[in-house]
Amino acid sequence: LQLLLARCLAAAAETEPTTGRPRLPGLRLAQPGEFTERAFLNNKIDLTQAEAIADLIDASTEAAARSASRSLSGDFSREIHTLREALIHLRMLVEATLDFPEEEIDFLQKADAQGQLTRLQAQLNTVLQKTRQGALLREGIKVVIAGQPNAGKSSLLNALAGAELAIVTPIAGTTRDVVQQTIQIEGVPLHVIDTAGLREGAGIDEVERIGIERAWGQIEAADAVLFLHDLTRADQAAYGAADAEIAALLDARLPAQVTVIDVWNKADVGTPTEAVQPAAMPETPGHAPHEHLRLSAKTGTGLDALRQRLLQLAGWQSGAEGLYIARERHVQALHRVQDHLACADAHLAAQAQSLDLLAEELRLAQNALNEITGAFSADDLLGVIFSSFCIGK
Repeated sequence: LQLLLARCLAAAAETEPTTGRPRLPGLRLAQPGEFTERAFLNNKIDLTQAEAIADLIDASTEAAARSASRSLSGDFSREIHTLREALIHLRMLVEATLDFPEEEIDFLQKADAQGQLTRLQAQLNTVLQKTRQGALLREGIKVVIAGQPNAGKSSLLNALAGAELAIVTPIAGTTRDVVQQTIQIEGVPLHVIDTAGLREGAGIDEVERIGIERAWGQIEAADAVLFLHDLTRADQAAYGAADAEIAALLDARLPAQVTVIDVWNKADVGTPTEAVQPAAMPETPGHAPHEHLRLSAKTGTGLDALRQRLLQLAGWQSGAEGLYIARERHVQALHRVQDHLACADAHLAAQAQSLDLLAEELRLAQNALNEITGAFSADDLLGVIFSSFCIGK
């Protein structure tokens, strides 16, 4: 392909015998994304469709490819456009009331502005839910496996990935660096990271110490942490005390919204007790209690329950239809719209005393929607007002 492109460029630069000019002057290689950029600048597609082209190319699952195709065909854009039109109509009513305070007609009550705003919020919540699901198909979540040495972290990574990615030995400290693999559960990518065993004391060389520091760096950036325990050592006081120390560090160093799941491994050879709880596991105010799962990375028992729990933590709803691919910026923009509409709802309840603030919140909500598709025109609202009201008569 490179030779073919080079030959085309060379042929274009060749001069015509009759005129002495190049056959195709100015022919060059396109810049990255240039054709998509031209389509966007010439209003053939909007920004979400342009992003969907890249997402379709990068899609790693069938579900992600289908969702990107829906975004490319304009499904997501139409949802945003519908919200935008409803928001503009509501702004029109408020602006008209502000512009003509002497009119006896109460535009807001006559047009059921409160009902329109309520319906708009309900539509937004539906779109936001789909967008969260679509963002998961593209971004996935980061899951870090942590715990003491020889708890079975590498074995769990291999079991989840279905391949021998990490070296597994009975020697403590075998894993000294970060091992990462992206797996798919029902089309959702999960970035699973195996880390060095967390421990302190003698017998740790410089390489392992660096690995432990990197492990904590990965843990602090995780969306969810699998705190792995060894059932065969559950009744050992020293082992339980070390686990409790790690648990306290997890609660101290992790944000409250990050879920920690206590995964009790080696259920095939461990204690037969049905519910083994960590010894002296501290509870930090503001943090949810740790969840508990039993499994065997060797035999695969309990792996399906872990996979489903990870999907629940990600916020994935099985069997969701009509999803479109989305990016984190889309989700954040829709959250801002949601916040502005909530403020607008409060101002609308105050009626005339807060109409100017209501109008401002609706304007900010529309700006956030415009960021998604890349469409913005200060004249849009004026056009609707002048076409819908007999201003000047």
